[in-house]
Amino acid sequence: MDNTTNEGIRSLVSVSGNDTDKAIADLAGMYAGKAWHSARVDDDFWYRYVAIGDERMSIRRSQMHGNLRGDVAVEGEVVVQWIDAGSATVDTGRNAVRMEHGVPVLFPIEQRFDMDYRDWDQRLVHLDRELVLDVAAERYLVDGTLAFDRFTPPTPASVERWRASVASSVRALRDEGASSLAWHESQRDVVRALLDMYRFHGEPAPTAWGEHRNARMRAAVETIHARAHEPLTVSDIARAADLSVRGLQESFQRTLDRTPMQYLREVRLRRAHDDLLRAEPGSASVAEVAARWGFTHMGRFSGEYLRRFGEYPKQTLRR
Repeated sequence: MDNTTNEGIRSLVSVSGNDTDKAIADLAGMYAGKAWHSARVDDDFWYRYVAIGDERMSIRRSQMHGNLRGDVAVEGEVVVQWIDAGSATVDTGRNAVRMEHGVPVLFPIEQRFDMDYRDWDQRLVHLDRELVLDVAAERYLVDGTLAFDRFTPPTPASVERWRASVASSVRALRDEGASSLAWHESQRDVVRALLDMYRFHGEPAPTAWGEHRNARMRAAVETIHARAHEPLTVSDIARAADLSVRGLQESFQRTLDRTPMQYLREVRLRRAHDDLLRAEPGSASVAEVAARWGFTHMGRFSGEYLRRFGEYPKQTLRR
């Protein structure tokens, strides 16, 4: 099989065929599919799937003259997709998103979900989780959790920028190669375009956050992010940031308008939310996740969780 695309770039993956069983065998493994079904829409069934890029970012095209439905789970990646032909529904059920031609849609992040596609031409961009978090840290106080507002449609201007950044990255890969600085920088620009399309659930970084005068505050915040699973005290955080307890408290109030322990509690709440989203049904309980992040009063935890995420913890766990 020739693994060179029509852009002259060697592909990471290239499969095709005209058999429904082979389509499932070729495609389900890429998306951890457990229960897939493929069917013909007429006598001429066929499919093609090709991917270019590397482990940090890949650009893919999926086509099928037929129907495919089943479950999907993607770990360690953020996946953006759009269709230029056919029909597709992502996350079938109460969170169903019926795709519109040309409009990018985010896969639910690190959750298993159902999909249903028919006679389609689909484009996808797979982005490494750590790459997304690293670029997000240019704008936000990133604490290791990864979530977006998937349900607010992107603006036409942000979609145009997204498509332009993806096209530019393909040119960089074709012209300069996968080891080039141009390809590396184009990956980061694609993530920036993603952050323009879908609101990232993170606190915007304060003005001048990267300047030297905020170095100790950054150290305190990084300590909280790295050690949120530990029984941290204000003294622990102050010591790690080389500040007095009073200096730490004043810095947090001045910069983030809250105390260090309030910020720590917010980080733990986001980590609990992340764990509940990623948990397989039946593999964890709300009480276990809450206790893991230091929440011992279930009523108080549920109330805070509802105010922060708009649903009860048990509802997140059932998704």
